[in-house]
Amino acid sequence: MLILFVIVFVNLVGFGIIIPLLPFFGEHFNATPVEVTALMAIYSATQFVTAPLWGFLSDKYGRRPILIFTLAGTVASYIWFALATDLTTLFLSRALAGIMAGSISTAFAYMADITDESNRSKGMGLIGAAFGLGFIAGPAIGGLLAGSDPATTNFQLPSFVAAGFSSAALLGAIVMLKESLSPEIRSQMAQRSTVERWNLFKKTISRSDIVTIIILTFLAIFVFAGLEATFAMWSERQFDWGVEQNGYIFAFIGIISAIIQGTLIGPISKRIGEIGMIRQGFLALGIGLAIIPFSNNLPLLLAAMIIVAYGFSISTPALNSLLSLKVPADQQGGVLGIGRSASTLSRVFGPIGAGYLFAFLGRDWPFYIGALLMLAVLLLSLKLVKQTVSDTGDGSNTQKQKT
Repeated sequence: MLILFVIVFVNLVGFGIIIPLLPFFGEHFNATPVEVTALMAIYSATQFVTAPLWGFLSDKYGRRPILIFTLAGTVASYIWFALATDLTTLFLSRALAGIMAGSISTAFAYMADITDESNRSKGMGLIGAAFGLGFIAGPAIGGLLAGSDPATTNFQLPSFVAAGFSSAALLGAIVMLKESLSPEIRSQMAQRSTVERWNLFKKTISRSDIVTIIILTFLAIFVFAGLEATFAMWSERQFDWGVEQNGYIFAFIGIISAIIQGTLIGPISKRIGEIGMIRQGFLALGIGLAIIPFSNNLPLLLAAMIIVAYGFSISTPALNSLLSLKVPADQQGGVLGIGRSASTLSRVFGPIGAGYLFAFLGRDWPFYIGALLMLAVLLLSLKLVKQTVSDTGDGSNTQKQKT
């Protein structure tokens, strides 16, 4: 677990460096608010297309080679981003980064391989903590390197540093990471025909409980992605902030997320379970989003961000854990890949939708609409029941269910 945690953390530092830089880099090339949010969405659009492929390939060939290949592609995308001289190149470099984002879904599948029902939420929370810590260091580093004045922002240096961090993660995966998927499971996958594997997967993904989890994941991240995409433009107009100040805010969210996911996920899971965490997280997200438009001072804004971070930090690991517990081991890569696809698709439409709301209704409307959507998601989550699966070894499964 620790090695995977370190690799994901280092890679996410690189990712976090880019986040506060994107809106200002886009505006540097005269991008409109809609184009800025589309720049953030293109990463998720290409990730959506390729995430299931990486999941299936990791089921067939193992997690380690897929992690190594996609991390190498991530390094290349950051270098291309740093060398961008126009808006088109920015879009293309972010599209490549999305294509090579298979390391994220593969990391979740890796964690599913090395945990069981008793510690799955804790393991997923550990990956979430790596995300959170990456978003502590990454945005802060990016902000410091880029500077606080939008007129004199250094776009190249943070991008090259991001490539350096992902290169370190790549080296760590090559040197330290062992394969997590057992030869027996890979052998089972190899012995099955493509038609048989596809039929098993279709049967699994057609289950109403799995579909409900995927819809919940889509809607929750749709809202959060809209916040991420528009916050820098909102804070620039509300407080006259640049990259540095926004980097500190994203780092602050990362600190809260890391504390929650690194220390509280296990105890909360034992007390209220995955479904309780999902519902509580959705409620907190809605409340936090509703407060942001009224935040005319820093303390109130930080309070809103704490609530948002808490909601997102407990709901997303619980959704991933619940999804992984519903499928047998030899289908987890594919199903979790579909789950990641739902997440990335929401990161396509979330920023675009928020961008249109920002441009045509006003800067506060992405947060108003987001809060209302979280209320709908909370109501939908009432359909969830506790249901786990145990693999019988032949692709079939038995289910245990309780309300």
